[in-house]
Amino acid sequence: MPSSAALRLDEPSLEPHPVEILSGSVESGLLILCDHASNAVPPDLGDLGLPESEFQRHIAYDIGAADVTRSLARRLGAPAILTRFSRLVIDPNRGRDDPTLVMRLSDGAVVPGNARVDEAEVQRRIARFYDPYDHAIAQAIHRAMAAGHPPVIVTVHSFTPVWRGWPRPWHVGILWDADDRFAKPLLDGLRAEEGLVVGDNEPYDGALAGDTVDRHATVRGLANALIEIRQDLIASEEGAEEWAGRFARLLEPLAARPDLREPRAFGTRTRDRLRQHGG
Repeated sequence: MPSSAALRLDEPSLEPHPVEILSGSVESGLLILCDHASNAVPPDLGDLGLPESEFQRHIAYDIGAADVTRSLARRLGAPAILTRFSRLVIDPNRGRDDPTLVMRLSDGAVVPGNARVDEAEVQRRIARFYDPYDHAIAQAIHRAMAAGHPPVIVTVHSFTPVWRGWPRPWHVGILWDADDRFAKPLLDGLRAEEGLVVGDNEPYDGALAGDTVDRHATVRGLANALIEIRQDLIASEEGAEEWAGRFARLLEPLAARPDLREPRAFGTRTRDRLRQHGG
Protein backbone atom coordinates (compact mmCIF):
# COMPACT_ATOMS: atom_id res chain seq x y z
CA MET A 1 0.00 0.00 0.00
CA PRO A 2 1.24 3.53 -0.70
CA SER A 3 2.04 5.62 2.32
CA SER A 4 -0.29 8.42 3.41
CA ALA A 5 1.98 10.91 1.63
CA ALA A 6 0.73 9.51 -1.68
CA LEU A 7 -2.78 10.87 -1.07
CA ARG A 8 -3.69 14.15 -2.70
CA LEU A 9 -4.52 16.79 -0.11
CA ASP A 10 -6.82 19.48 -1.51
CA GLU A 11 -7.25 20.98 1.95
CA PRO A 12 -8.65 24.47 2.58
CA SER A 13 -5.94 25.02 5.19
CA LEU A 14 -3.23 24.93 2.52
CA GLU A 15 -3.10 28.72 2.67
CA PRO A 16 -1.78 30.71 4.43
CA HIS A 17 0.40 27.76 5.42
CA PRO A 18 2.14 26.54 2.25
CA VAL A 19 5.14 25.39 4.28
CA GLU A 20 5.45 22.64 6.89
CA ILE A 21 8.08 23.42 9.53
CA LEU A 22 9.33 20.74 11.92
CA SER A 23 11.11 22.05 14.97
CA GLY A 24 14.49 20.65 15.91
CA SER A 25 17.73 21.60 17.60
CA VAL A 26 20.25 23.75 15.77
CA GLU A 27 22.85 21.75 17.69
CA SER A 28 22.05 18.78 15.44
CA GLY A 29 24.14 20.56 12.82
CA LEU A 30 21.60 19.80 10.09
CA LEU A 31 18.77 21.48 8.25
CA ILE A 32 16.69 19.00 6.26
CA LEU A 33 14.62 20.21 3.30
CA CYS A 34 12.02 18.58 1.09
CA ASP A 35 11.29 20.65 -2.02
CA HIS A 36 8.67 18.33 -3.53
CA ALA A 37 6.96 16.94 -0.43
CA SER A 38 3.31 17.35 -1.46
CA ASN A 39 0.95 16.88 -4.37
CA ALA A 40 -1.57 19.40 -3.02
CA VAL A 41 -3.18 22.11 -5.14
CA PRO A 42 -5.11 25.00 -3.55
CA PRO A 43 -8.86 24.97 -4.21
CA ASP A 44 -8.84 28.11 -6.38
CA LEU A 45 -6.46 26.42 -8.85
CA GLY A 46 -8.64 23.32 -8.97
CA ASP A 47 -7.00 20.32 -10.56
CA LEU A 48 -4.97 22.33 -13.11
CA GLY A 49 -6.99 20.50 -15.75
CA LEU A 50 -5.42 17.14 -14.90
CA PRO A 51 -7.06 13.85 -13.89
CA GLU A 52 -6.53 12.56 -10.36
CA SER A 53 -4.19 9.84 -11.64
CA GLU A 54 -1.58 12.40 -12.66
CA PHE A 55 -1.31 13.62 -9.07
CA GLN A 56 -0.18 10.17 -8.00
CA ARG A 57 2.82 10.37 -10.34
CA HIS A 58 6.26 11.87 -9.88
CA ILE A 59 5.25 14.87 -11.97
CA ALA A 60 3.22 16.15 -9.00
CA TYR A 61 5.63 15.40 -6.13
CA ASP A 62 8.54 13.24 -5.02
CA ILE A 63 6.91 10.02 -3.89
CA GLY A 64 8.08 8.96 -0.43
CA ALA A 65 10.38 11.93 0.11
CA ALA A 66 8.20 13.60 2.74
CA ASP A 67 7.97 10.42 4.83
CA VAL A 68 11.74 10.01 4.72
CA THR A 69 12.25 13.66 5.65
CA ARG A 70 9.92 13.57 8.65
CA SER A 71 11.38 10.33 9.95
CA LEU A 72 14.94 11.54 9.45
CA ALA A 73 14.23 14.81 11.26
CA ARG A 74 12.65 12.91 14.16
CA ARG A 75 15.52 10.46 14.45
CA LEU A 76 18.19 13.18 14.41
CA GLY A 77 16.31 15.87 16.33
CA ALA A 78 16.97 18.18 13.40
CA PRO A 79 14.79 20.98 12.02
CA ALA A 80 13.10 20.29 8.70
CA ILE A 81 11.14 22.35 6.19
CA LEU A 82 8.77 20.80 3.65
CA THR A 83 6.52 22.23 0.96
CA ARG A 84 2.75 21.78 1.18
CA PHE A 85 2.05 22.40 -2.50
CA SER A 86 2.60 20.43 -5.69
CA ARG A 87 5.56 21.09 -7.93
CA LEU A 88 2.92 21.47 -10.68
CA VAL A 89 1.78 24.69 -8.98
CA ILE A 90 5.34 26.01 -8.93
CA ASP A 91 8.71 24.30 -8.48
CA PRO A 92 10.68 25.75 -5.56
CA ASN A 93 13.76 23.82 -6.65
CA ARG A 94 14.19 26.10 -9.65
CA GLY A 95 15.56 29.59 -10.07
CA ARG A 96 13.04 32.39 -10.44
CA ASP A 97 13.94 32.83 -14.11
CA ASP A 98 14.02 29.12 -14.94
CA PRO A 99 11.61 28.27 -17.81
CA THR A 100 10.48 25.15 -15.90
CA LEU A 101 9.49 27.12 -12.79
CA VAL A 102 5.84 26.57 -13.78
CA MET A 103 5.65 23.39 -15.82
CA ARG A 104 3.45 23.38 -18.89
CA LEU A 105 4.52 19.90 -20.02
CA SER A 106 5.87 17.26 -17.65
CA ASP A 107 6.89 13.74 -18.69
CA GLY A 108 4.34 13.60 -21.49
CA ALA A 109 1.53 15.26 -19.56
CA VAL A 110 0.28 18.63 -20.76
CA VAL A 111 -0.81 20.74 -17.76
CA PRO A 112 -3.82 22.73 -19.05
CA GLY A 113 -3.95 24.94 -15.95
CA ASN A 114 -0.40 26.09 -16.67
CA ALA A 115 -0.50 26.22 -20.46
CA ARG A 116 -1.43 29.89 -20.69
CA VAL A 117 -0.02 31.16 -17.40
CA ASP A 118 1.24 34.71 -17.91
CA GLU A 119 4.01 36.52 -16.05
CA ALA A 120 1.56 38.12 -13.63
CA GLU A 121 0.26 34.72 -12.56
CA VAL A 122 3.80 33.37 -12.22
CA GLN A 123 4.59 36.27 -9.89
CA ARG A 124 1.44 35.58 -7.87
CA ARG A 125 2.46 31.96 -7.42
CA ILE A 126 5.96 33.00 -6.43
CA ALA A 127 4.51 35.25 -3.73
CA ARG A 128 1.99 32.65 -2.51
CA PHE A 129 4.15 29.52 -2.50
CA TYR A 130 7.77 29.92 -3.57
CA ASP A 131 8.63 32.88 -1.36
CA PRO A 132 7.21 31.47 1.91
CA TYR A 133 9.29 28.31 1.45
CA ASP A 134 12.35 30.34 0.48
CA HIS A 135 11.96 32.67 3.45
CA ALA A 136 11.42 29.79 5.90
CA ILE A 137 14.72 28.24 4.80
CA ALA A 138 16.58 31.54 5.04
CA GLN A 139 15.19 32.18 8.52
CA ALA A 140 16.13 28.70 9.75
CA ILE A 141 19.68 29.14 8.46
CA HIS A 142 19.92 32.59 10.07
CA ARG A 143 18.77 31.23 13.44
CA ALA A 144 21.26 28.38 13.34
CA MET A 145 24.18 30.60 12.34
CA ALA A 146 23.26 33.26 14.92
CA ALA A 147 23.37 30.52 17.56
CA GLY A 148 26.86 29.53 16.42
CA HIS A 149 25.79 26.33 14.64
CA PRO A 150 26.11 26.73 10.86
CA PRO A 151 23.97 23.91 9.45
CA VAL A 152 24.79 21.30 6.86
CA ILE A 153 21.98 21.52 4.29
CA VAL A 154 20.44 18.19 3.26
CA THR A 155 17.63 18.04 0.70
CA VAL A 156 15.58 14.88 0.17
CA HIS A 157 14.22 13.91 -3.25
CA SER A 158 13.13 10.75 -5.06
CA PHE A 159 13.36 9.59 -8.67
CA THR A 160 11.41 7.25 -10.92
CA PRO A 161 12.69 3.68 -11.45
CA VAL A 162 12.22 4.04 -15.21
CA TRP A 163 12.69 7.19 -17.29
CA ARG A 164 11.53 7.26 -20.92
CA GLY A 165 11.78 3.50 -21.14
CA TRP A 166 15.23 3.28 -19.55
CA PRO A 167 15.49 1.43 -16.22
CA ARG A 168 17.61 3.34 -13.73
CA PRO A 169 20.02 1.01 -11.91
CA TRP A 170 20.72 3.19 -8.88
CA HIS A 171 19.05 2.66 -5.53
CA VAL A 172 20.21 6.07 -4.38
CA GLY A 173 22.22 9.01 -5.65
CA ILE A 174 23.98 11.93 -4.03
CA LEU A 175 24.01 15.20 -5.96
CA TRP A 176 26.45 17.99 -5.33
CA ASP A 177 27.83 21.01 -7.12
CA ALA A 178 30.56 23.35 -5.91
CA ASP A 179 31.30 21.75 -2.53
CA ASP A 180 31.95 18.01 -2.20
CA ARG A 181 33.21 17.90 1.40
CA PHE A 182 29.90 16.50 2.70
CA ALA A 183 28.80 14.61 -0.42
CA LYS A 184 31.98 12.56 -0.76
CA PRO A 185 32.00 10.98 2.73
CA LEU A 186 28.25 10.41 2.40
CA LEU A 187 28.86 8.60 -0.90
CA ASP A 188 31.58 6.53 0.76
CA GLY A 189 29.21 5.55 3.55
CA LEU A 190 26.50 4.47 1.12
CA ARG A 191 28.94 2.47 -1.00
CA ALA A 192 29.97 0.57 2.13
CA GLU A 193 26.36 -0.61 2.55
CA GLU A 194 25.95 -4.09 1.09
CA GLY A 195 23.92 -4.44 -2.10
CA LEU A 196 23.42 -0.77 -2.95
CA VAL A 197 23.99 0.75 -6.38
CA VAL A 198 25.00 4.33 -5.61
CA GLY A 199 25.10 7.23 -8.05
CA ASP A 200 27.53 10.13 -7.82
CA ASN A 201 25.57 13.00 -9.43
CA GLU A 202 23.19 10.38 -10.82
CA PRO A 203 20.48 10.19 -12.05
CA TYR A 204 20.84 13.98 -12.28
CA ASP A 205 23.71 16.42 -12.08
CA GLY A 206 23.84 18.62 -9.00
CA ALA A 207 24.88 21.75 -10.90
CA LEU A 208 21.64 23.66 -11.31
CA ALA A 209 21.91 27.42 -10.99
CA GLY A 210 19.21 28.90 -8.78
CA ASP A 211 18.05 25.63 -7.21
CA THR A 212 17.47 25.30 -3.47
CA VAL A 213 21.01 24.19 -2.67
CA ASP A 214 22.56 26.84 -4.88
CA ARG A 215 20.64 29.78 -3.47
CA HIS A 216 20.73 28.73 0.19
CA ALA A 217 23.81 26.57 0.80
CA THR A 218 26.33 27.39 -1.92
CA VAL A 219 26.04 31.16 -1.62
CA ARG A 220 26.59 30.92 2.14
CA GLY A 221 29.46 28.45 1.91
CA LEU A 222 27.49 25.80 3.81
CA ALA A 223 28.28 22.11 3.33
CA ASN A 224 25.43 20.31 1.58
CA ALA A 225 24.17 17.28 -0.28
CA LEU A 226 21.05 16.45 -2.25
CA ILE A 227 19.75 12.94 -1.64
CA GLU A 228 17.89 11.12 -4.43
CA ILE A 229 16.23 7.80 -3.50
CA ARG A 230 14.48 5.59 -6.03
CA GLN A 231 10.75 5.96 -5.51
CA ASP A 232 9.78 2.30 -5.44
CA LEU A 233 12.07 1.85 -2.42
CA ILE A 234 10.31 4.47 -0.28
CA ALA A 235 6.71 4.42 -1.57
CA SER A 236 5.64 2.43 1.51
CA GLU A 237 5.92 3.50 5.12
CA GLU A 238 8.24 0.58 5.80
CA GLY A 239 10.56 1.53 2.97
CA ALA A 240 10.65 5.17 4.00
CA GLU A 241 11.51 4.21 7.59
CA GLU A 242 14.25 1.86 6.43
CA TRP A 243 15.93 4.54 4.33
CA ALA A 244 15.48 7.19 7.00
CA GLY A 245 17.23 4.87 9.44
CA ARG A 246 20.07 4.30 7.00
CA PHE A 247 20.63 8.00 6.43
CA ALA A 248 20.31 8.80 10.13
CA ARG A 249 23.22 6.44 10.81
CA LEU A 250 25.31 8.07 8.09
CA LEU A 251 24.42 11.72 8.66
CA GLU A 252 24.74 11.99 12.43
CA PRO A 253 28.53 11.49 12.66
CA LEU A 254 29.16 13.62 9.58
CA ALA A 255 27.13 16.52 10.94
CA ALA A 256 29.26 16.45 14.09
CA ARG A 257 32.51 17.00 12.19
CA PRO A 258 33.84 20.55 12.78
CA ASP A 259 35.39 20.72 9.31
CA LEU A 260 31.97 20.23 7.73
CA ARG A 261 30.28 22.79 9.93
CA GLU A 262 32.56 25.68 9.02
CA PRO A 263 31.29 27.86 6.16
CA ARG A 264 33.79 28.39 3.40
CA ALA A 265 34.02 30.45 0.25
CA PHE A 266 31.73 28.84 -2.31
CA GLY A 267 33.04 27.39 -5.54
CA THR A 268 32.11 28.28 -9.08
CA ARG A 269 31.30 24.96 -10.68
CA THR A 270 27.72 25.86 -11.59
CA ARG A 271 28.63 29.27 -12.90
CA ASP A 272 31.65 28.02 -14.84
CA ARG A 273 29.46 25.41 -16.49
CA LEU A 274 26.85 28.00 -17.44
CA ARG A 275 29.51 30.21 -18.98
CA GLN A 276 30.89 27.24 -20.94
CA HIS A 277 27.43 26.67 -22.40
CA GLY A 278 26.78 30.32 -23.07
CA GLY A 279 24.23 30.60 -20.25
